[in-house]
Amino acid sequence: MSAIKGRGAPSNRESSRFNLPARQADGEWLDWLHQTDEEARPKLHTTVTRESARTIITRNNSPDIGFDQSINAYRGCEHGCIYCFARPSHARLDLSPGLDFESKLFVKPDAARLLRAELAKPRYVVSPIAMGTNTDPYQPIEADWRITRACIEVLAACRHPLMITTKSDRVTRDIDLLAPMAADGLVAVGISLTSLDPALSRTLEPRAPHPRKRLAAMHALADAGVPVNACLAPIIPAINDHEIEALVAAAAAAGAQSASYIPVRLPFEVASLFRAWLEEHAPDRAARVMSLIQSMRDGQDNDPDFGSRMRGKGVYAALMRTRFDKARQRHGLNRGRIHLRHDLFVAPSDQGQLF
Repeated sequence: MSAIKGRGAPSNRESSRFNLPARQADGEWLDWLHQTDEEARPKLHTTVTRESARTIITRNNSPDIGFDQSINAYRGCEHGCIYCFARPSHARLDLSPGLDFESKLFVKPDAARLLRAELAKPRYVVSPIAMGTNTDPYQPIEADWRITRACIEVLAACRHPLMITTKSDRVTRDIDLLAPMAADGLVAVGISLTSLDPALSRTLEPRAPHPRKRLAAMHALADAGVPVNACLAPIIPAINDHEIEALVAAAAAAGAQSASYIPVRLPFEVASLFRAWLEEHAPDRAARVMSLIQSMRDGQDNDPDFGSRMRGKGVYAALMRTRFDKARQRHGLNRGRIHLRHDLFVAPSDQGQLF
């Protein structure tokens, strides 16, 4: 398949043969999930470019996210999630937020070295570092590059607090590092769940791991003592919002300690990509979906304002929030944010070695 370039170019549509399934009653979702064999995810040829970064920690002052420091070892993401709010970042590289975002990847091989140097600075102030805030730290190329693991090794040695968000079961590869950190209250992992329906997942997230694998990862992490938050994100009206209760129930059964959700966000070029996805995969309800999204976003496709951008506004957003809160309370996942320790940090030495 030839690449389509330019700002706002459509995402790849190799998964167009998969149609949305008929909806099922909430109680049937888990049984159906376990009965369904995983079909091969669509393949995509990717290119990888090394990026020479001068720093690796990004800082923010957003009041509606629970961290002010983050690391992104990769630009672009092979998972190809059509709704990904990070897609417009590729336009700054003069690349398409559509197919290029999924196939033209950038890696920062010096990330661990840069991280160690920043942590060694005398004025460094310890606060949790988040990984997975822009692109997935466990996307497929991590298997070869192992940049995420190298960064975790630095943080583990320094006894530095860490938050990870991923939709990949590959995170379980690093349980040997994460479990000891968890025992000291230094790490929490968020696993993103969008749907329990493999067919819907294949169209929304064409190369992300099967929902069953994500639940298995939750279970493995929980068994190892790593606190897990189930991230129901994004919740899309008339597409997957009927699964809210089932998703919370599945996460609780898999050992999640808490749960959170985010209504779908459609910044910049993401809106046109998502509209194209709707026309292909849900043409019968495309207008209704966009109408409901806009009802939560002050009549627009997106609301960038702090506070409301993560929660939505209006009657439909309030209904979504009520359903989620009741489901979370029913399954004991309303324990609030997982707090990490800051007082165990040991800075690297000037020679680049710890202690």
